[in-house]
Amino acid sequence: MSKPIRTITAAVTAAAALAVTALSAAPAGAADVPKPGNDRLAWSSCPGAPADSPQRCAEVTVPLDYADPNGPRITLAVSRIAAAEPRVRRGVLLAVPGGPGGSSLDLVTGMAGRLPQSVRDRYDVVGFDPRGVGRSTPVSCGLDTADLAMVRVHPWPAVDGSIDGNLATSRRVAEACARNGGPVLRSISTANEARDIDSIRRALGEHRLSAWGVSYGTYAGAAYATMFPEHTDRIVLDSNDDPDPTRVGRGWLDNYGQGVEDRFPDFAAWASDPGNQYRLADTPEEVRPLFLDLAARLDRAPLPWEGANPAELNGNVLREALLSSLYSKARFPDLARLMLAGLGRGELPAPPKPSERDLQALQNTLAVTVGTLCNDVRWPTDPAGYAKAVESDRAARPLTAGLPVNVMPCAFWPFAPAEPPVRVTDRGPANVLLAQNLRDPATPYSGALKLRAAFGERARMVVADAGGHGMYRLSGNACADGVVTDYLTTGRRPAGDVLCRAS
Repeated sequence: MSKPIRTITAAVTAAAALAVTALSAAPAGAADVPKPGNDRLAWSSCPGAPADSPQRCAEVTVPLDYADPNGPRITLAVSRIAAAEPRVRRGVLLAVPGGPGGSSLDLVTGMAGRLPQSVRDRYDVVGFDPRGVGRSTPVSCGLDTADLAMVRVHPWPAVDGSIDGNLATSRRVAEACARNGGPVLRSISTANEARDIDSIRRALGEHRLSAWGVSYGTYAGAAYATMFPEHTDRIVLDSNDDPDPTRVGRGWLDNYGQGVEDRFPDFAAWASDPGNQYRLADTPEEVRPLFLDLAARLDRAPLPWEGANPAELNGNVLREALLSSLYSKARFPDLARLMLAGLGRGELPAPPKPSERDLQALQNTLAVTVGTLCNDVRWPTDPAGYAKAVESDRAARPLTAGLPVNVMPCAFWPFAPAEPPVRVTDRGPANVLLAQNLRDPATPYSGALKLRAAFGERARMVVADAGGHGMYRLSGNACADGVVTDYLTTGRRPAGDVLCRAS
């Protein structure tokens, strides 16, 4: 990822410079409406769904290796909720999930459930389990339970900044995935997800499809729009990944450092609100040193936490809680309760007790995550380089303590990428709308600007002055939601980029 890293002040200043523009009044013409195709899929009730569920499920078979179309094949699980108003049906809106390793198969309680009725009237909303995920042909690395803990999945350095434990974990995970993942794991990549999306389009009998990608799904959606531009209709990419093809997943990990810095002031303001039952401090300025001091104290003297993985509240467990809690204001109390317990002002909450099925799902998700990150692009292999980067990053961005630049299993991945990462370009129709929160902890605004630049005039961006991961129908910004809904329902895109002030 190119430098410099933006501070939150710079991000706000840059966002304020975006032109707030009027929308074009010209809707998509009738000749531009995709015609329904010849759908040959065998739709049936979805496993475990209520009898009255509007969602139907089917399977699409695709090549394991698109370079060998007559070779072995794998299965993709797909789902669909038909357009509520067939007379105004536009076509298919494909929900492209985040992750890597996420699913959009459960549309009812997932992405389709967030859509306004005006969008559901006009589109068959289609979800899927990507290659390797869930009800598609699945993969697993067969990891030890200890390696499923998020403080190991995310490479938090040791108390003294050492990365020796991270190197050992990364090597162990890479070896397990190579041993147990098989050919499906080796086939997982963003380019193949784009090809799978096009296979789904053809199976649906559609000449073109619209898509709504979130988080990692923005890079997968951008890859699809780059590789198959002639088959795209209206593309919405929400919470956008930096598309730098030299770094890809490594750059996404690095973006946590900036994203957490951007988002933390929102938590600090909430945690110092006099009306908050979980209030931690009298002023926002006191919350950051309180968190850092508590994390350092827990580094030195962890609290026993029976039933948790690991079975203690240590500094890195607290930092991991910060990372996940910043995704949504609804999760702020989770972090506050841990901090209050660490400060001796409350009890530790009961830890979650994952079932065997939950653990199997986590095995599956982590395998796909590792497969995508490692198959998309080569990672550096020199341990000394990672150690030096972590030392510098811990000083510059103490909230994330060196995690964003640390080693991952990809440093020990035994398989070379089958092809270069997808390079997003401005070649193709001007039919992309990027949706972005200004203070996103996982896909920061600074990275979204790079995807905007890569698309050039193909794209417009709508930015909500809001925090959290996920903008459309999640941030509560009516202005920004209205821009996206208007584009999906009428085809009108902003004439320029739009900043929507806080609601």
